[in-house]
Amino acid sequence: MKAIVHEKYGPPEVLEIKELTKPVPENDEILIRIHATTVNRTDCGLRKAETFIARFFTGLLKPKQKILGTEFAGIIETTGKDVKEFKEGDHVFGHSGDKFGAHAEYICLTEEDPVVIKPDNMTFEEAASVCDGAILAWTYLRKANIQKGQRVLINGASGSIGTAGVQLAKHYGAEVTAVCSTENMKLVKELGADRVIDYTKEDFTKDNLDYEVVFDAVGKSSFLRCRDILKPGGIYFSTELGFMAQNPFLDILTSVIGNKRAMFPLPKYTKEDVLFFKGLLEKGYLKAVIDRKYSLEQIVEACRYVETGHKKGNVVIIIDE
Repeated sequence: MKAIVHEKYGPPEVLEIKELTKPVPENDEILIRIHATTVNRTDCGLRKAETFIARFFTGLLKPKQKILGTEFAGIIETTGKDVKEFKEGDHVFGHSGDKFGAHAEYICLTEEDPVVIKPDNMTFEEAASVCDGAILAWTYLRKANIQKGQRVLINGASGSIGTAGVQLAKHYGAEVTAVCSTENMKLVKELGADRVIDYTKEDFTKDNLDYEVVFDAVGKSSFLRCRDILKPGGIYFSTELGFMAQNPFLDILTSVIGNKRAMFPLPKYTKEDVLFFKGLLEKGYLKAVIDRKYSLEQIVEACRYVETGHKKGNVVIIIDE
């Protein structure tokens, strides 16, 4: 099978297409022929390993996980003898979690992994573009226990996490203020944002409203900068560690000091969450946002684009038409 492999850390150019042995499923596994996957910030961050501390988990001198990619949609080609939920020919989508491996023509997962039957109303490309952003956004919004009528500000509202966050917050009745660039204002309004702040013209941290939740989906702000726009009891979330990895420490500190919280929950990739998203997708409460599509052979170009930090929604890699 064809797969994108990186044998060392570095820029997108370290990625290579290689021919590898097609995996064989264990008794409790399914073999999925992947039709579409994505490139996201996690993929790029692990490939670069710029934060040295991360290498204690990903490999000190060279990557332990040589095939990246977590989101996928495809068709089950083979099932192990103990598999009950799926059958050959099923169209599925999901997330491979910390197993990665979706930047390839095939992947083996167990039926307990975050993989479910694909909604009939979605293409493979659309279905592959849902899980990562939605799981990350839902991790934070669920932790905040979003309620109807609460005010939520989402910084980076036009990215994969932000677009999912806007839709999920609106689904639960929040009043959403989205922060994005001028060119993406129309997109986030169409996704349901009640207000939009153009960060090229205004500093959202000086907004005249206060919020129950400030969700920095691009990790470019800080708890200190956003503290003034939080209500007493309000919560600040960031998808990044922050300057000198401050956000996990602030999570602990603000739990005992002050009346405004910084929280840094870690995502869990579960089948239950993917089933939840499937229901929202089928009912039209959640939709995939795709910016650009590339072939497997264009993986380097796709990564370069993701690393500009200006993608809208998701960048899709089409593996099998």
